[in-house]
Amino acid sequence: MSKNFVSNSKESTRMFQSNFFEALSKVHFSVPLIIYLPLIAYYSYQAIAVAALSLMSFLLYFLLGIIIWSLTEYLLHRFVFHFVPKSKWGLRMHFIFHGVHHDYPNDAKRLVMPPSVSIPLAFGFYGLFSLILSSAHLYAFFPGFVAAYLFYDISHYALHHFHFKNKFWKKLKEHHMRHHYADAAKGYGVSSSFWDKVFGSDFKHQHS
Repeated sequence: MSKNFVSNSKESTRMFQSNFFEALSKVHFSVPLIIYLPLIAYYSYQAIAVAALSLMSFLLYFLLGIIIWSLTEYLLHRFVFHFVPKSKWGLRMHFIFHGVHHDYPNDAKRLVMPPSVSIPLAFGFYGLFSLILSSAHLYAFFPGFVAAYLFYDISHYALHHFHFKNKFWKKLKEHHMRHHYADAAKGYGVSSSFWDKVFGSDFKHQHS
């Protein structure tokens, strides 16, 4: 397959003429932790202390949130981030949302989702889940969903910048690096390769 442009630069190209919007497009990897760890604690407290959800129910809905995020991560990456429109405007949007990361995979400030994107998404998902779940169950489910998102965001940074000796992390890093440097149409799972195996987009399904 033809190789696309990939830079080894530690910084990516400027995306916006406006300094304000350019600043919004970059974020230190610690920022999601600062924003979302308190949110996880708050909703967990609401579920257990205020809504009086049993520990078992809390853990089950928290786990369900983790599972739903992992599927959401896969679907977003495969069908939204890797959807390439043909229009000039569409191509520009694709580059802003994900193309820049594939062109400049070593840019440390464009590896985690900026709050300008993640916060509106969090509100949107919360609103969606509130239509399906009762308040008590939502308070347990949502922190699991957000915790799994945090794991995805921070592990994505780590996969690009850390060297691992642990078998789990080495395997996960290999999976993601193959997505970047071998075939971007495979290996959409970042925090897990599970859904790639389920939907046949894992690298072992690639035929020569």
